Amino acid sequence: MKADALPLIRPARDDDSGGLIALIDACFQEYPGCVTDVDGEMPELYRIASYAEKRSGRFWIAERHDVVVGCVGIVPATGDAAGTELLKLYVNSGERGVGLGRALIGLVEDEARNRSAAFIELWTDTRFTDAHRLYEHLGYVRSPFTRDLDDKSNTTEYHYRKAL
Repeated sequence: MKADALPLIRPARDDDSGGLIALIDACFQEYPGCVTDVDGEMPELYRIASYAEKRSGRFWIAERHDVVVGCVGIVPATGDAAGTELLKLYVNSGERGVGLGRALIGLVEDEARNRSAAFIELWTDTRFTDAHRLYEHLGYVRSPFTRDLDDKSNTTEYHYRKAL
């Protein structure tokens, strides 16, 4: 059942880790072969607010009835001071299609503009086709670049970019 109104979106706290990990794990379980290995591959999830702050970024959590149902972050782009990178956009399957993903991306875009960034880039698993459609609908362009993460999920990612 889809929610009628968007959930509360707020800055992340380090103590959001349990809900954040549960959200990402649920999203990964939708795709064959995706493995949630927090200790080995995503330890930043244990202290996401501190992680974002250390990288000069921000991270937001969406929650409904005290349950984490979405998240997204932003950090400066690696190797290009003119840009920013969108990180970890995840939306619970029951919250999709009502504008939450768009709202979370909007926070990132607003923050990027506040930082006078020239662009936003992101990397997304090639299996996450719903996310690809959303990014493309919002003006993100897939580049010819991919990268292999050599992780337990055998992830290959597409690169997207949007000029601001």
